[in-house]
Amino acid sequence: MSLPYNNKLIPYAKELRKNATPWERKLWFYFLKDYNVRFQRQKVIGDFIVDFYCHKAKLIVELDGGGHYFEQQMDYDEKRTKILEKNNLKILRFSNVDIDENFYEVCSVIDKELKTRIDIR
Repeated sequence: MSLPYNNKLIPYAKELRKNATPWERKLWFYFLKDYNVRFQRQKVIGDFIVDFYCHKAKLIVELDGGGHYFEQQMDYDEKRTKILEKNNLKILRFSNVDIDENFYEVCSVIDKELKTRIDIR
């Protein structure tokens, strides 16, 4: 089943892929890009653009920079997560600090979640 998406966001999503943050590039190039199930970067889902999405596992991986820790942004992220979860999606959130200081642990958490959601050989 295909998820709904706002096609007006596609040009912006393409721009975000071209201008990925250093943390997004690290996670993509050193882990997700060659993972044995497909991930998409800056995927439009509904009226949102998610950082990384695996359709087969219905899994979203979000990387949060410092701006995500202000009250207004945290409220928005919480509402956004609830809307996405209504589509039977699981969201994993990591901070940029996690990518810098605990990269292998982040990869391990993602790997473990994928393996609980789908059969990966």
